[in-house]
Amino acid sequence: MKFNLVGLTGVVVNEGLLVLLVSYGVYYIYASAIAIEVSIISNFVLNDLWTFRDRRHGHAAIRFLKFNGLMLVGLAVNLVILYFGTDYLKINYAVSNLAGIAVAFLVRYWLSVKYAWIKREEESVVPSDPGQLRESL
Repeated sequence: MKFNLVGLTGVVVNEGLLVLLVSYGVYYIYASAIAIEVSIISNFVLNDLWTFRDRRHGHAAIRFLKFNGLMLVGLAVNLVILYFGTDYLKINYAVSNLAGIAVAFLVRYWLSVKYAWIKREEESVVPSDPGQLRESL
């Protein structure tokens, strides 16, 4: 549920920035790439602080680089669908973008759970003092 809510904020950021940039004359594919990256950054921050807080490990910068790298797959999926829908099917770019977001969402969710916020098994702690080992038995 949390992932979905964060994703919804990402849709608003993505779609809003796309429309804004296109209204300023930026080519829709370039505008979309920028909008997607900004939404990736906002989604990372929200997911890291809220959705996957219990799965965090390592430095935040490393988690971000890993997350961003994985999300670039979704960016590519989104851009392909956006381009195909807009240029070949003659669908409005904002609508094509929403279709791209929907498909990329599934890819991104799987990648996030599988690789970005891996839930590690509790590591067994072996006491360094043999007396502590006897006490724990």
